[in-house]
Amino acid sequence: MTSVWARRAAGAAWLLVAVATAGVRSTVEKELSPECREFLYMGTPPVGVEHHALRTICQRFHNRARYVTLYDTTNHVPVYSAYTFKRSDGEKRMDVPWMYEPQLSTLSDTGEMQSFPLGYMHMNFEDAQAVLNDYSNAILYERGQLNPDEHQASLDDKAATYTLTNVVPQVHVFGSSPWKEQEHLVRRRLNNYCRGTAYVVTGITTSGNMIRRHNVDRLAVPAYLWSAYCCIRYDRNAPYDERYKFPAFGHYALNDKDNNQVLEMSVKKLEEFLKKSTYVDKNFQIFLDDCVPPGSA
Repeated sequence: MTSVWARRAAGAAWLLVAVATAGVRSTVEKELSPECREFLYMGTPPVGVEHHALRTICQRFHNRARYVTLYDTTNHVPVYSAYTFKRSDGEKRMDVPWMYEPQLSTLSDTGEMQSFPLGYMHMNFEDAQAVLNDYSNAILYERGQLNPDEHQASLDDKAATYTLTNVVPQVHVFGSSPWKEQEHLVRRRLNNYCRGTAYVVTGITTSGNMIRRHNVDRLAVPAYLWSAYCCIRYDRNAPYDERYKFPAFGHYALNDKDNNQVLEMSVKKLEEFLKKSTYVDKNFQIFLDDCVPPGSA
């Protein structure tokens, strides 16, 4: 299945790289600052993702970096969000206004996500990102977080997941049933058996279907959602049916109302699936060395 940006990618040469640079304040970054690289295993983002319309966002809220998102400014959806899992009881934070990223498309002195303004000010930045009106008539879909609030613990970390740069159109039944159950399962697994930092990357592939507003294509609808985690320090005494899913494991699912299945698999197999399903090159890798610690192979 060919992604939307794959068909537009001829001749595009935008390569996502992570370079340690001190003092970078900008939220939208070509070179990730050290505080943002902390959300990536070995400080390295997924490699093999190329397109001129992609922007790396260090998602900041209340003066702190919270996670990293690779955002498609043409199709107005995140390609993936990368975050560190926080041990959590899974409670959702519901009292948060939806936010946007000022520096994607406006001149701004702030390096942080902001609440949507009242009135029609969103017209100043909707060319490069999704706005609330894009979802207002999307009857079949809901706003699905790639970095879900239930995988975060503090109120501020949870609040930071409520930005449209972390959101994709999820089919209602799919988002509230099989995919949500998988988020619960991963949360319980990492709560119980991960003893160190768990790095998570959750992303999408697209099908070419779009949500339209005023007869204009606005939001790419995911064909599949996928996710993978990496936890090097884990409980070696965990039951085998959980232990073999460490240090890394992944899953994907079809974003469809008739789908009730999420497929779990090794990170290698997930990468093979994504190489066939979206625009990544032959060197595509979610985690550096597939989360295999040096000397353990």
